[in-house]
Amino acid sequence: QVQLVESGGGLVQPGGSLRLSCGASGSILSINTMGWYRQAPGKERELVAVITSGGSANYADSVKGRFTISRDNAKNTVYLQMNSLKPEDTAVYYCNVDSTSTSRSRFLTWGQGTQVTVSS
Repeated sequence: QVQLVESGGGLVQPGGSLRLSCGASGSILSINTMGWYRQAPGKERELVAVITSGGSANYADSVKGRFTISRDNAKNTVYLQMNSLKPEDTAVYYCNVDSTSTSRSRFLTWGQGTQVTVSS
């Protein structure tokens, strides 16, 4: 089993910044891809950014140049630095981790979600 704990959401004014964190714990042998998704009211969950174990990152077009995903493999943690935030970035943000356990089972785990609200 893998557990994820997210933090860093909140209320910020347009143009502001927030940094989200998501730490993984449990019987983890290795972590493969880590990512961030978001879901706004009335909309489907969408991919925001993803980063591979080797550090390659991909972003949704809507956040390119404003958001940066990174990871600390020693801490089993993924981060999302969000700059130049816009009201349309308002959503619940979820982290997602693809991992292999010490028993060689593969897990795809979701965080509990953290609210990000961009408003003046």
